[in-house]
Amino acid sequence: MENIKDEMNTLLPLVRCIAAQFGNKCEVVLHDLTQGYESTIVAIENGHITGRKVGDCGSNLGLEVLRGTVADGDRYNYITQTKDGKILRSSSTYFKNSKGETVGALCINLDISDFLVAENTLRSITMHSLDQEVKEVFVNDVNELVEYLLQECQKEIGKPVSHMNKEDKLKAIQFLDMRGAFLVKKAGDKVCQFLDISKFTLYNYLDEVRAQTDKNTPQNTR
Repeated sequence: MENIKDEMNTLLPLVRCIAAQFGNKCEVVLHDLTQGYESTIVAIENGHITGRKVGDCGSNLGLEVLRGTVADGDRYNYITQTKDGKILRSSSTYFKNSKGETVGALCINLDISDFLVAENTLRSITMHSLDQEVKEVFVNDVNELVEYLLQECQKEIGKPVSHMNKEDKLKAIQFLDMRGAFLVKKAGDKVCQFLDISKFTLYNYLDEVRAQTDKNTPQNTR
């Protein structure tokens, strides 16, 4: 598959088929990842599950795949949660072109909230708990995604920016870079404002952390 647009006649019926099979509790999303991450969704069924529509952006997991932080982004049957509290059982598979570049993704999000309510009455007997929990964020605006990553960054560093030294800010930039934040247009401006640094300093820090990351990452053999 070289690009999503050329395969829409095949992929759209697949999206509708999966959604029809599992009903209105199942969101099915098709992403085109060859353009800006600000607008990746080219088809969606049952978008009320995450509140998204065609033209909205992907989640934080897609950024990590595009950044290369995750070598194989395909994940199946993982548990995540929407911002309004729905519990989802999700699967995501990514499409690559002949050069090995990620060009698209098909994601399935099944709302299992009602099933979990019923399960609570049986939990003392079954002793079952959710595993493979993954933190995934669904948003309409890519700027919300950047804000989320900045909040997670703040938690990771564990101190306010006013108390961060250079080493802390390098760690913050590495955290954001590994999660694909800088693939979002104008994310650098938000990061500069967040860390109270200039763009010149940001680019220097980014070069520094990437050089260190490349140094510590074993080369893959194919």
